[in-house]
Amino acid sequence: MGKYSNAEWYIQSKAENIKKYGDVPPPWVYEPDAHPFSIGWRMGGGESHIMVLGEWLEEQAFNFDEKLAYVKKYPAPARWYYWIVGFLWDVQAFDLSDIEIKEYFEKLEQLGFDDVANVHKDFDRDDLI
Repeated sequence: MGKYSNAEWYIQSKAENIKKYGDVPPPWVYEPDAHPFSIGWRMGGGESHIMVLGEWLEEQAFNFDEKLAYVKKYPAPARWYYWIVGFLWDVQAFDLSDIEIKEYFEKLEQLGFDDVANVHKDFDRDDLI
């Protein structure tokens, strides 16, 4: 059991998400117009969602195929592909060299993520919250 597993707020939020989605959805479902580096993920509802999501994912202990099915259930904007790389392969995607991240993005393409060419363009948008 994780850090929040017995906390009432966690239990309630997890139950609400499961009722609505069947699981706890990834960040881009919670806030579709948010940038991965938005301050909203570090305070308020976004922070709470990330905490619930992290705890729930830890409880699931997904293998690779289950992780892949989970993220494919929720088509992601390209700006979230770094998060997906980290989630699928348990790496710190932003710490990878350009060559290393390119290799992971190629793996994403092979897995059917079709917007890899637009990762940087989408990530660098200035109209996101």
